[in-house]
Amino acid sequence: MFEGLTVAMVTPFREGRVDWDAADRLLDHLLNGGVDGVVPAGSTGEGATITLEERRELFRFTRRRCGTKAFVLAGTGTNDTASTIALTRAAKEDGADGALVVTPYYNKPTPAGLVAHFRRVAEDGGLPVCLYNVPGRTGVSLTPETACRLSEIPGIVALKEASASLDQVSEICRNTSLTVLSGDDTLTLPMLAVGARGVISVVGNVVPAPMKAMIRAFETGETVEARRLHQALFPLGRILFVESNPGPVKHALARMGLICEELRLPLVPVAAESARGIDAVIESLPIEWGTHKGATR
Repeated sequence: MFEGLTVAMVTPFREGRVDWDAADRLLDHLLNGGVDGVVPAGSTGEGATITLEERRELFRFTRRRCGTKAFVLAGTGTNDTASTIALTRAAKEDGADGALVVTPYYNKPTPAGLVAHFRRVAEDGGLPVCLYNVPGRTGVSLTPETACRLSEIPGIVALKEASASLDQVSEICRNTSLTVLSGDDTLTLPMLAVGARGVISVVGNVVPAPMKAMIRAFETGETVEARRLHQALFPLGRILFVESNPGPVKHALARMGLICEELRLPLVPVAAESARGIDAVIESLPIEWGTHKGATR
């Protein structure tokens, strides 16, 4: 469940508010690129600084626009179990197909606490749960042993793995039935090789079709083509994390003419040197990748 290319969609802003016209353009871009799923209000969507009202409207808006073309995996994770359950229930009411639930940040729960947290969300939230392990942001790591325990809980079906450890991915794929998804764009192909079934991607905001093509090539045994696409996408995957996500990808999308380059504090637009590096990589992409090179907004 939740296999293939899922894009962690940015939340476009204009003058402090969600820019629904830009969100519409961006979703057109993603759906035309053949994405399998969309994550609204995740880390890339600045879920930490959008209001509850905005979050719910993002869930509803994404569901309406995706229709039957792509599933909606709503970002509902917080560092409070009761709030996460409430958000997950709200996402279900708003039409989401599943919930992307990050490990609780700041609290630093023990493995027993993680199991108790995710069990309650799976039991009471009403949606299939995709776990999200990103220790670089949360300060806590979901170990393979804990993932194995969680895989036995009904309703926990997938794991977005962003620990950058292929050993960890291999252990989880070997010992659980979870659908493992790459959480690091530049490691997607290696992770597919050890058992992952897709990616929740930042790069896919910019070039969804090539990301989808790389996954499809691997799945159909065209490994040379998959490697070619991986190598072509690699510089973009690196440069989009030159500063804190989603600053770089918002610059790229603004450069393409899809959104305004606006973030919510404490995030700010990328520095001039970073912007030049992003622009250079965008300019180097093949024109057929549909990056609207030269456009600004």
